Amino acid sequence: MFWLSTCGHCEYVINEVLPPLQDQYEDQLEVLLIELVTQEDVDRLYETANLAGIPSNNVGVPFMLVGDRVLKGSNEIPSELPGLIEQHLANGGLDYPRYPTLESFLPEPLDLPLANNQGTSDETEADQSNASTPQAASTFPQDETGKELGASGFTVALVVLIGMVLAMLYVFYALLKDREHGTSQRFAWLDWLVPIVALAGIGVAGYLTYVETTEVEAICGPLGDCNAVQNSTYASIFGVLPVGVLGLIGYSAILIAWLIQKVRRDRWGSYATLAMLGMAIFGTLYSIYLTYLELWVIRAVCVWCVGSAVLITILMLLSIHPATSALDSLGEDG
Repeated sequence: MFWLSTCGHCEYVINEVLPPLQDQYEDQLEVLLIELVTQEDVDRLYETANLAGIPSNNVGVPFMLVGDRVLKGSNEIPSELPGLIEQHLANGGLDYPRYPTLESFLPEPLDLPLANNQGTSDETEADQSNASTPQAASTFPQDETGKELGASGFTVALVVLIGMVLAMLYVFYALLKDREHGTSQRFAWLDWLVPIVALAGIGVAGYLTYVETTEVEAICGPLGDCNAVQNSTYASIFGVLPVGVLGLIGYSAILIAWLIQKVRRDRWGSYATLAMLGMAIFGTLYSIYLTYLELWVIRAVCVWCVGSAVLITILMLLSIHPATSALDSLGEDG
């Protein structure tokens, strides 16, 4: 089983699913755990999945091979592994899958009825022949045509990350710089974009909440690997609050603050305007942190997360001029 230390679903399988099975079957069950630490480990996972007939864009952890069967995720492994164990024990046992990408990890083949059939078919021999052909190393997973699947997603995420940092610098500059009264009036029409962007954010965060709370596979599209991100420990805060739920609360609160500042033209309206900017700044800073994790820690990009990062940054930029006007108004009242 391939697993990742930042994957909450992997930890669940290792700590909750496998120990009871090991206690039940004792030395009849051996599970080889392969942790994804280096890029070479990740490449090994994708190459092994390719040999098992799993396309690169459908690979996620935990990823378990049982003979010719592939089990993925914290739902499929607990539901199907016990039955496979019983099935193969009834047939005399089963050896580790003999893929060339795993040879350096595996012991000698076992003398079992089913083990003798592992890796001897014409199809497996052809796969071994193809796998022995040297290929250029790649930072990103490749499909059967050699096209890098993750490169475009990583590029988009990097551009968004740089844009968020620049936007944050601009906001701090605007807050520190003395502004003339009435500056925000020139941008008053932009204020009406706030509810549109906030509603879009609610839609994105709502979908992520659905994925994180039901543990279904996300629809990722052509960019990145949403499910790898959602399976990581960073998909929730302290393992309790899903990030999607936090986003849903944040976008809803920004929308409520916008409605208050439209209805109230007094100090409370000014406070609501400043609260809107404060929440947008916090959301952008947190999105910078999450995007950094996707690029350099998880090494997978979630297009929905990147989209949310863009939306919260736009809300921050839309909030800056009303906020400076509210500061001027509060200063006059004070």
